[in-house]
Amino acid sequence: MGKHRAVEPEATGEDTHTQVENAPTATATDASTAPANRDDFSKVPGPSPQVEAQRRRTLRNHKAFVTALLIVAAVIFLGCSWWQSQEGGAPTWVGYVRAASEAGMIGGLADWFAVTALFRHPLGIPIPHTALIREKKDSVGEALSDFVGENFLNAALITDKVSQANIPEKLGGWLSQPTNAEKVAREAGRLTANAIRALDPKDAEMLIQTQLIDKLAQPEWGPPLGKLLEGLIEDGKVEPVVNELIDWGHKKVLTMEDSVVTLIDERMPTWAPRFARSLVGERVYKELVSWVTDVKNDENHEARQAIRRGLRNFAADLQTDPELIERVESLKSDIMGSTPVQGAAEAIWAKVSEAIIDQAETTDSMLREKIVELCLRWGTNIQEDPELRESLDNRIQGAARFLAENYASEVTNIISETIERWDADEASDKIELMVGKDLQYIRLNGTIVGAIAGLVIYTVNHLLFGV
Repeated sequence: MGKHRAVEPEATGEDTHTQVENAPTATATDASTAPANRDDFSKVPGPSPQVEAQRRRTLRNHKAFVTALLIVAAVIFLGCSWWQSQEGGAPTWVGYVRAASEAGMIGGLADWFAVTALFRHPLGIPIPHTALIREKKDSVGEALSDFVGENFLNAALITDKVSQANIPEKLGGWLSQPTNAEKVAREAGRLTANAIRALDPKDAEMLIQTQLIDKLAQPEWGPPLGKLLEGLIEDGKVEPVVNELIDWGHKKVLTMEDSVVTLIDERMPTWAPRFARSLVGERVYKELVSWVTDVKNDENHEARQAIRRGLRNFAADLQTDPELIERVESLKSDIMGSTPVQGAAEAIWAKVSEAIIDQAETTDSMLREKIVELCLRWGTNIQEDPELRESLDNRIQGAARFLAENYASEVTNIISETIERWDADEASDKIELMVGKDLQYIRLNGTIVGAIAGLVIYTVNHLLFGV
């Protein structure tokens, strides 16, 4: 009895009550003294202070009730023992009650030890294999990590679940709904706009400068331009440009009669008669119009061929003529060193980012409409095309299998690493708050089952041997 009274305050009363009373103070002290760079992962996640306080009260009440039952068993045992020790003895039934209370007290004490040993050393004595959660926290974390990996994140199980989920079919049905397609477009636009805003403009401008503008200035411009022009000529891409230039020249000449006549009049000798100057001017103009018209209408006109030869020669010179290449490089240096080009990265990013954000956030923008259209088309195609559904399903299963086989350990390591960072005492306390109430029923059952077992054993012994 004396031993029991020494044990129970730790399990039920003073220690837990002190923890509850001092919890706010301890928390405040810890918060004020903890270093600013304390690893947040070392804190054990838990409920709100109100919920935690309620759980502590509930746990304390359950401990008090089970302890009271144990004390009642001890009192009954002592009372029966005293009665039997008196002169004249005690009635027979007292032996039955004494046996039941004795066994119940022993069962309750044994289960108290077992429950207490999970969270702390009983009586503060470092008995081996006690304070299991505190001492074996890291081992429990590793075991839990292995358990989750083997039973929840194994490739076969995940692939089977993914296959049963019929993800492509459900995805196709979901995407084919206009409201869902609009939701995808809206969320994609929101994420895009937020991503653009999150980028540091200086980094974006540096990327444009180094990957676009600087690289544009690195090679010689002459040979690539010559090669490009040569390819355009061979593909006939330059001919429409030549036609446009000739058409423009023809239209221009048709409006220049007065200018041509006046020019000829000014260039002829002053002694020539005025009518002669006019006749010459008109004649020259008519010949000019006739010539330009012939150039326009005749695809093989000598002037056209001369233009083509000139372009071919120019393309070749751009690739081989050192003097022309040097002149192009000089022009390139002037262009790349100009103020507009030097500030081009900032201007490009400003315009591009503004355009992307505007397209992403405007409901009826071309970008949002294209996303909606794409979602609807994809949803319909997935629903109507069995081969596409099968292909998507195989890809999804393959991706799930790959992730499970290669990264399941990374996920489960989070469990063991997080538990390893937890403070052992705090983790033990939080776990006791979570399951301690249910564990008190083990103590209760130990007392009750012990009493019943003791009664049965005493009864059988009494019937068999009369003792």
